[in-house]
Amino acid sequence: MKEHDPLPPNYSQAALGGFVLIGLVLCYLIAAPFVPALVWSVTLAVLFAPLETILRSRLRWPGLSVSVTLLLAAIMVVAPVIFVSRALIDTIAGSASEVDALFTDDWRSATQGYPGLSPLLVWIDNHFDAAQMVQSFSSRLQGWGARLVVGSLAGAINLLLTFYFLFYLLRDRKWILQALGRLMPLSGQEFIGFAERLKQTVFATVWGTAAVSALQGVLGGLMFWWLDLPSPVFWGIIMGLLAIVPFLGAFVIWVPAAVFLVVNGEWLSAAVLTIWGTLIVGLIDNVIYPVLVGRQLALHSLISFIAIIGGIAVFGAHGFVLGPLILAATLTLLEILRSRMDARTGNGEMTAQDTLPS
Repeated sequence: MKEHDPLPPNYSQAALGGFVLIGLVLCYLIAAPFVPALVWSVTLAVLFAPLETILRSRLRWPGLSVSVTLLLAAIMVVAPVIFVSRALIDTIAGSASEVDALFTDDWRSATQGYPGLSPLLVWIDNHFDAAQMVQSFSSRLQGWGARLVVGSLAGAINLLLTFYFLFYLLRDRKWILQALGRLMPLSGQEFIGFAERLKQTVFATVWGTAAVSALQGVLGGLMFWWLDLPSPVFWGIIMGLLAIVPFLGAFVIWVPAAVFLVVNGEWLSAAVLTIWGTLIVGLIDNVIYPVLVGRQLALHSLISFIAIIGGIAVFGAHGFVLGPLILAATLTLLEILRSRMDARTGNGEMTAQDTLPS
């Protein structure tokens, strides 16, 4: 059998590159359902790797040290999530029941128990079908609670996958890093800088979120205490934990509290709580978080804000980590490319950067 002539080098390299590109696209489609679990597992691996290293040096068995680390991660991460989810579902169910009980019988009879609301309720009754509107809102609350339960089931599956991936990421992280280093078109020193930048991004994003959420919880709990609302410590903790969840936040707690104050005729307290929750608790996330994260990542606050909010808009809940990660990876690769281009130009030649105004 006669052997065929070899393909031209340029054509062979282009064909190989095309097949690699097709393979990468197919690999992404295969891995797409696991992206949320992979993002969270990598995040937890970065955060808990130092702890696992300490445990491995003392226990001297990787399987045991990783298992203990997983247990500690579950206590520190999973338990608060379950706690908040349970409290949120109970709040939604209780709010729906109270709304139904208030408006099932007669709309006008509700004004007798709340004399401070009588003029407002009478005006609403004359211009809107208030009972139907409130009952519709009640059914939406119940539907939201049901969707939250369904979402929690899907979240439980993602949680199991996250810890499954986390086990191998912690146990075999050195091998994984070496494999990635061989696959990426970077030198050893460039890959070390690239990996370090991504690690700093994860730490800055997670700890920045934790710090701002804790501050929101403290501020919300202090306002509950000052207004003599029930359980300020408990609701402060709930507001702080909810502030971590994208598209939710402390308003899930303080808005119903403000409505409760209005219903009881405490208009001034309701106004103070609303102003405090909107201007202080609500806006502090958008002001301090980009500044805090951007400073740790050496990025402008505007750029870090776009990376965080844009990541959430594009990728969902896990976008608050993935957005800054993508930005950091891209900027680091651009810096590597720029350094290579500068090295090629030589020390004596003027580059385009030298001609830019300072």
